[in-house]
Amino acid sequence: MTTTHLHESSDSSPRYAVLFPGQGVHRPGTGEPWRATESWELVESVSPASGFDVVELLLTADQETLSRTDHAQISVFTASLLAWSELRRRESDARVVAVAGHSLGEYTALVAAGVLSVADGAWLVGERGRAMAEVARRRPGAMAAVMGADVDEVAALVDTFRQEGADLWVANHNSPQQTVIAGSRTAIDAAASRAADAGLRYSVLPVTAARHSPYMEPASAALRRALELTHFAAGVLPVVANVDARAHYGGSQWQELSTRQLVSRVRWVESLNTLHEELDCTAFLDIGPGGTLAGLARRALPGVPAHKFRAPAPLSVAA
Repeated sequence: MTTTHLHESSDSSPRYAVLFPGQGVHRPGTGEPWRATESWELVESVSPASGFDVVELLLTADQETLSRTDHAQISVFTASLLAWSELRRRESDARVVAVAGHSLGEYTALVAAGVLSVADGAWLVGERGRAMAEVARRRPGAMAAVMGADVDEVAALVDTFRQEGADLWVANHNSPQQTVIAGSRTAIDAAASRAADAGLRYSVLPVTAARHSPYMEPASAALRRALELTHFAAGVLPVVANVDARAHYGGSQWQELSTRQLVSRVRWVESLNTLHEELDCTAFLDIGPGGTLAGLARRALPGVPAHKFRAPAPLSVAA
């Protein structure tokens, strides 16, 4: 692994797009690397606003505890926020020109862009997680990653099932050769054999909800009520939204965008293209637990550097 320092001469300084991860990167002890940093004080704001003991979730909770949707979401949100805070505190010269977040990560992006306060972001993530967990309990679903085909091929497979009356949808377009589908457990299991017949790799994900599909409509309705009570500021950075892969600043438009996000496809490949081609971002920086988004960025845009910000020292990123 090579290490690249963020500070470079002003003439050649990268224009970073910062990427924030979603729920799947949660692990026990996620907060430990940040415990001794100045940014740890953020936890004191997140816990009361979200209604969770975030210190426990970040430091001592086991994998079973973190497997709960609501626990996982507030944990990843907070850990990503800690990483962002340390990046801005210690790498103030880094040229961050836009942000985006994958699913849950969009809320971290909105806080980073100044559209949401830390407290409001934490409250919304708490409400979102609880609403999604309740839907998963009442109407369980499933998801699977399909690899080795482009999104149009996967969409055609999904359409075949839909025409047969099955509940199945494209949920995430993560990379040129990875698409996640969501729907009923029966449809997800049935799609496995047809994917195999087509020579595709197929992996059922360890989740019990059909995220980013119409199964989430009750959660979307519950979240809308919270969003309508939330102030969305003008913001200081553009945020590329999951639902349309377009750059947005702050304002009340995020009430509608965030409501739609739970039931709509995550257009991640298109979002990366928008960051690079329209917003002129010359490098990607994956902030938060795991390194999934840096890997997806490399596969989507092989010529664009994609780094992972490592916690919490040295002041560098890993390529």
